[in-house]
Amino acid sequence: MSERRIPFLKMNGLGNDFVVWDAREAPVRLDPDAIRQIGARDGGIGFDQMITVERSPGGADAFMRIHNRDGSEVDACGNATRCIGRLLMEENGSAAATIETNAGLLKASATDSPRRVTVDMGRPRFAWNEIPLAEEFHDTRAIELQIGPIDAPILHTPSVVNVGNPHAIFWVRDPGAYDLSRIGPMLENHPMFPERANISLAHVLSDDEVEVRVWERGVGLTEACGTAACAVGVAAARDRRTGRKVRVHLPGGPLDIEWRESDDHILMTGDTEVEFEGLLDPETLTFEKTAPGDRPILEVVR
Repeated sequence: MSERRIPFLKMNGLGNDFVVWDAREAPVRLDPDAIRQIGARDGGIGFDQMITVERSPGGADAFMRIHNRDGSEVDACGNATRCIGRLLMEENGSAAATIETNAGLLKASATDSPRRVTVDMGRPRFAWNEIPLAEEFHDTRAIELQIGPIDAPILHTPSVVNVGNPHAIFWVRDPGAYDLSRIGPMLENHPMFPERANISLAHVLSDDEVEVRVWERGVGLTEACGTAACAVGVAAARDRRTGRKVRVHLPGGPLDIEWRESDDHILMTGDTEVEFEGLLDPETLTFEKTAPGDRPILEVVR
């Protein structure tokens, strides 16, 4: 057993779950194979994303590094941003926190509930080369892409948008009627998406409610995906399917999305949860859960 076991937190946002390390004082370096082992549901801690909290080069409260369960590093994760925002606000005793990511600077703010956090996710990007797509499309509200027979496709004509990562949204009558575990990998890795894509099946319930299921790039089926909820909210409003404020219903629960008209920024609001604390042996990759203490949450993982 290693002399230095690494403390961590297990958190989730609507079931989209994370392991969180605090690397601001001492680095936490894990190779992709170790990340995959730790993230495995069978034998590992189990997570959708691994979050490493680091010192911010740009002067924000922290830098958030994000790895998917498959070991790949990604630029954005909305639910994780809410979780880390909560931790930083509790640590600093403040009502707001700034978080630097590879996708840019994000701001988290408190609500009337300590578990419920709002994050400003910035502006969406719609140009084909910003998403990015392999082919040029002038209108990304509905691109030419389908799977299945030409005369009877299973899914077709998705809306595409980048909200820190690429998303494709297929508008359907019943998101639960499709085998997303089979279709998702094909679409995630479709040649149209050179950086792969997150795949959503969305059904508009009303002017301010949408039902969604998500296949997340590098993760698979997920209970909730914050950036997917943002992408769906924006794409629905852009195509006049809904207004600019929607509640997005995911398997893990609802997220409130506002695509603000004044500056085109996306605001995402939802719950966060601390599941447990633990210690990881970096040599054996075994872990144990530890009893919670009275310290601010983020101090636990220092």
